[in-house]
Amino acid sequence: MTVSLKAGAGGVPYDQRLAGLVVRPLAGTPIHPNHLTVLSIAFGLTAAGLFAFGDSPGWAATLFMLGVFTDHTDGELARLTAKTSRFGHHFDYIAGAANYTALFVGLGIGLDADWLAGLAPVLGVCAGLANPLVMGVRLVHERRHGDAAVAHPYFGGFELEDFIYLIGPITWLGGLDYFFLVYGLGAIGYLLWQSAMLVASEMRG
Repeated sequence: MTVSLKAGAGGVPYDQRLAGLVVRPLAGTPIHPNHLTVLSIAFGLTAAGLFAFGDSPGWAATLFMLGVFTDHTDGELARLTAKTSRFGHHFDYIAGAANYTALFVGLGIGLDADWLAGLAPVLGVCAGLANPLVMGVRLVHERRHGDAAVAHPYFGGFELEDFIYLIGPITWLGGLDYFFLVYGLGAIGYLLWQSAMLVASEMRG
């Protein structure tokens, strides 16, 4: 299946379509897109805390998935109500980076007593810090080369970032430690890939 790197070239991802439907009743209400961004952060940080110190990884995974989905609703509401702004765009980036950073650090703490002991906290911090760095690289890339330059690969109704939703079913089936290892290494690899894309674009002028 062909993977498109251009925004909109493959279509609208399923979760974004659903987010658009969910926020329609909110148009005309006092709810602002930034309120949904704050809600996304609340879901994400609560999930990270449960992963780190709680004994309910299933609930933590569910809350994190809600946070990821809510992160799509703010942009949809902003477009629907003509409330898009540069601040909102950057706030959305910050919210996503904060949630993923907290997730990896929380998982690193929570899984330190598992078979990943010793490696888990280190990977958690490294993968966590990769996220704000990715945010910075993507913002620079977007500012210099446009939205299409930072569009996520799209295939069959899903974007690359949608794989994070697997945290739910994998956790419920008892494979959280393996998810953490694979996705944590993937986050570091994604930083390297985004950086290489920016460097390549700069070299092309």
